[in-house]
Amino acid sequence: MQKLNTKLIALPKIADSRGNLTVAEAFDNVPFDIKRVYWLYEVPENGSRGGHAHRRLQQLLVAVSGACHVTLDNGYERKTILLNSPYQGLFIDKTLWVTLDQFSPGTVCLVLASEGYNAADYIEDYNEFLKYVKCSK
Repeated sequence: MQKLNTKLIALPKIADSRGNLTVAEAFDNVPFDIKRVYWLYEVPENGSRGGHAHRRLQQLLVAVSGACHVTLDNGYERKTILLNSPYQGLFIDKTLWVTLDQFSPGTVCLVLASEGYNAADYIEDYNEFLKYVKCSK
């Protein structure tokens, strides 16, 4: 059985009288080269994002404001993580089904991605994902 390859990564919180600053750097506290950056915001109440997996893409998710739940599924086990800190990133490896939901009002979730957008990298059907996971062993 493939392990859920995910982990919470502490990002530096540099605090002084002017406020806080947090840095994310490729191959330092982000375990990949960053090729794309995007953010999710104004998700409607009871809305969700994700609902797919990637064949190659790795991600680091950061709730820079607010909070949301991230559910990860490797085809064998499922785990839900509360993402609620602007100085903590959730590393998500390739080949994991990811769903984000339970967004608090005003949540902004930053996503650092290892690849540029590529529609062919997405697996958007859960049954196809299960077949892919079982065949890629």
